[in-house]
Amino acid sequence: MSIFLRDQLNNIIQLSLPPQRIVSIVPSQTELLYELGLNEEVIGITKFCIHPPEWFQTKQRIGGTKNVNIDRVKALHPDLIIANKEENVKEQIEELQKVAPVWVSDIYTLDDALEMITTIGKLVNKQQRANDISTQVKNSFNQLIPLSRPISSAYLIWKDPYMAAGGNTFINDMLDRCGFDNIFKRLSRYPEIDIPHMLTSNNTGSAALVPPLFLKHCEILLLSSEPYPFRPKHIDELNLQQVASKIVLVDGEMFSWYGSRLLRAPAYFQKLIQEIQG
Repeated sequence: MSIFLRDQLNNIIQLSLPPQRIVSIVPSQTELLYELGLNEEVIGITKFCIHPPEWFQTKQRIGGTKNVNIDRVKALHPDLIIANKEENVKEQIEELQKVAPVWVSDIYTLDDALEMITTIGKLVNKQQRANDISTQVKNSFNQLIPLSRPISSAYLIWKDPYMAAGGNTFINDMLDRCGFDNIFKRLSRYPEIDIPHMLTSNNTGSAALVPPLFLKHCEILLLSSEPYPFRPKHIDELNLQQVASKIVLVDGEMFSWYGSRLLRAPAYFQKLIQEIQG
């Protein structure tokens, strides 16, 4: 059976159902394929597809998300490749389209993620399970109780240079749902941040001088566990620069993995909110 489906970039792909040889070059979507009940059908993953552990240990690795080994993918003779606009390189996706149908996700919000989950369910003939996951995720987020008041926040994803999650990102949508008011939401994607120019308060409570863009004091600075592995020592380093009233290490997978990891995210967010509010 052959069908035509649109991906999230509005490209139409033709696919023979059900696909039997799938390559995933997106870690969070690899985990989703596992959660949907696939196993032998998935024949290739990236070196960053660490979930589930048994796949990470046994599946053929085809490079990284930004440096896919095209020849290795060709050798696997896939009948479906699953990619993402942000995580993968456009030129490599175009090369892979010459190898097999490539379905590309493009995710900025929870709604985008839910659409991706149900569509991939159709792609791999696991529609009922995908619908169940989508419904469970939606219901869990509907029950999430955000911070009692918006808290001005920043979310760092990288060091040397420091980079933050700006607006128009999936991370920003997760922050917003938790009640974190991202001070960099007016900046696009993942801007480099000059730490001394983050708005802070001195011991008298008055605001330091900063560019007009940053109009809020950063109350909570969130340091992600990925892609840069922030550790407690980085909290100490940043505390010396007085960039925020409070600095917290957070699980980057919960904020940025938009596949079946979303089943666990609301409970994690609720616990984080409770800890911050004391």
